[in-house]
Amino acid sequence: MFSVIGAILGISVLKLVLSVVDFTIGSSVFFIAVNVLVALLFAGIFYFLSGFIYKMMEDVFMKLEKYLEDLPPLSVAVGISGVIVGLILAFLATKPLSSLSLPVVGNSIFVLLSIIIYLGFGLLGWRIASKYPDKYPQTFQKVKNVKISNRRENKKEISKDTSLKLIDTSVLIDGRILDIIKINFIEGKLIIPEFVLEELQHIADSPDDLKRERGRRGLDVVKEIKKNKDINLEISSKDYPEIKEVDSKLLKFAQDTGAKIFTNDYNLNKVADVQGITVLNINDLANAMKTKVLPGEIMEIEVIKEGKSRNQGVGYLEDGTMVVVEDGKDLIGKKINTTVTSVLQTSAGKMIFVRAKE
Repeated sequence: MFSVIGAILGISVLKLVLSVVDFTIGSSVFFIAVNVLVALLFAGIFYFLSGFIYKMMEDVFMKLEKYLEDLPPLSVAVGISGVIVGLILAFLATKPLSSLSLPVVGNSIFVLLSIIIYLGFGLLGWRIASKYPDKYPQTFQKVKNVKISNRRENKKEISKDTSLKLIDTSVLIDGRILDIIKINFIEGKLIIPEFVLEELQHIADSPDDLKRERGRRGLDVVKEIKKNKDINLEISSKDYPEIKEVDSKLLKFAQDTGAKIFTNDYNLNKVADVQGITVLNINDLANAMKTKVLPGEIMEIEVIKEGKSRNQGVGYLEDGTMVVVEDGKDLIGKKINTTVTSVLQTSAGKMIFVRAKE
């Protein structure tokens, strides 16, 4: 490439010299030969100088790159804008020069002058624009702060979504949420945090057989929920490394997002109530759906085992409600008519106390 530039420059210099000395080459063959010779001469000179020129250009560009790397991005952007403005001004300033011409040299000197003006105005634009970079960020920062503020407000509005529902470990182990999902009793998005899955995995890896079985059941429930295409499920990676307890993380998650918590955990239920977080307790839902009984009602019950207190027997209704039979120890294995004496309702469930009808 440098050889081509040299050849073109050589021919241009030859034309300039011939015009200055007012020398005319009569023979066209000789004229062509002289042009070729001069072109080859300049091409050879530029070829030998190409290594030096390339090295010099490389050094210049490397220094320029290093200089730009040390500048803040905003300063570079402002500087480039200054160069563009400078080049526009240079174009306007040199436009009249393009029509000027001097004897002998023609417009060559004005072309050189135009190049100098372009370089000067471009450099001047860069220096002026980049000299006061601290003045521009204030304006940009104000705009940026407004955008960030609006973005945070929008994010806050979006994140405080009361249709979000967090699922805790106890609900997954319990498994009844699958049935609730199947009958379309849940709307909105269900969220299972990854730290809940980690707790389930830890339980599933427990050396205790019962805990291990519960953990695996919880993981199976997660798998079944994911298979349901009708439910909007998200496995969230949101975490709070500074908080160790899973329940505390759930409460913090709910506070940050406005979500409700699905849980069967009695203690978590109480703490959430204190903090003003809405809790959806599956035990409460199940109890609300159970058959209502009043003291004095008659019901048939099969006594299947001994109760905790002395002489008590225990049976169950079809919905799983525990029935405690007073003085029913001797009636184990029998179906008897009983009279309801009292009903105890808690978040853990409902217990019915009865006495054998005489």
